[in-house]
Amino acid sequence: MLRGFTLCEILLANIQLMATGGTAVVTQPLGDWDPWLGLPIFSLLFGIGFSLLLDSAADRAARPWLVLLRRLAALLAIGLLHMLLWPGEILTKYAVVGLLVLLPSSWLPRWAVAGLAAVFIPAALVAGGGPLLIAGLFLLGSALVRYGVIEHIERSTLWPLLLGLVFAAGAAAALWTRPEAGPSFATGLADLLVAGVVVCALLVLLRTPLRPVLRVVFAPLGKMALTNYLTATVLVLAAAHLLGLPIGESSQVAFLTAGAVLAAQWLFSALWLRRYRQGPLEWLWRWATWAERPPGSR
Repeated sequence: MLRGFTLCEILLANIQLMATGGTAVVTQPLGDWDPWLGLPIFSLLFGIGFSLLLDSAADRAARPWLVLLRRLAALLAIGLLHMLLWPGEILTKYAVVGLLVLLPSSWLPRWAVAGLAAVFIPAALVAGGGPLLIAGLFLLGSALVRYGVIEHIERSTLWPLLLGLVFAAGAAAALWTRPEAGPSFATGLADLLVAGVVVCALLVLLRTPLRPVLRVVFAPLGKMALTNYLTATVLVLAAAHLLGLPIGESSQVAFLTAGAVLAAQWLFSALWLRRYRQGPLEWLWRWATWAERPPGSR
């Protein structure tokens, strides 16, 4: 569900860049914070997923690192193909950072992984983000799994609530102290803490009667995140170049197009998952990961 929610924000953040090939646009639909809400959450989830797969590979394969290597190599190939459609795509960076940072970290003790995350993230905020921030968030997600936080994450409402309040206070303080013009450490920290507030808020909402609603709305998109991320590019480019919609020039058109794309993807995902275990591209990625054909239909 969290992945599905983040996928929606990523499309809203990037739709004008997709439509114009990554060139400058008049305004981003969600303002200056557009890329920051999606990037930290998705990076954190990628690190979590990597460590969960590592645990699974350790039980199923004689050489778990080879399973992870194949997975990242396949992601790199997918990202390079996607880059032909949209130069601003993120999968290539994820694969490279995963190969350089996540894969070697699988041999490190968990305290070292957590320590590297604590070093990389502040350093990245000083440097203005980039691959170093992705690496830090990957390692943070991995550390959360290895310390058992993810295993128990849905058993408490109090801790996400308290942590969200701390993040919110920190974000407010960072915004209060940031300079008037230009990016800064305080601005980057505030953006990162806001992403943390969103994660905690969703975790709290999942402990309420709204959980079934959130499941219906976001789970189908999140279960097919790779398929939906890639097909969104195709659909946006088709809307911009075949239908001639002024997505890059009009925020209103960008919003409406993003809503139409997400609605179509939600319907396709919901219908597809009734019959199949995972999305079509997720199935191919799993095949490349384990080097054996996975089951398709339910």
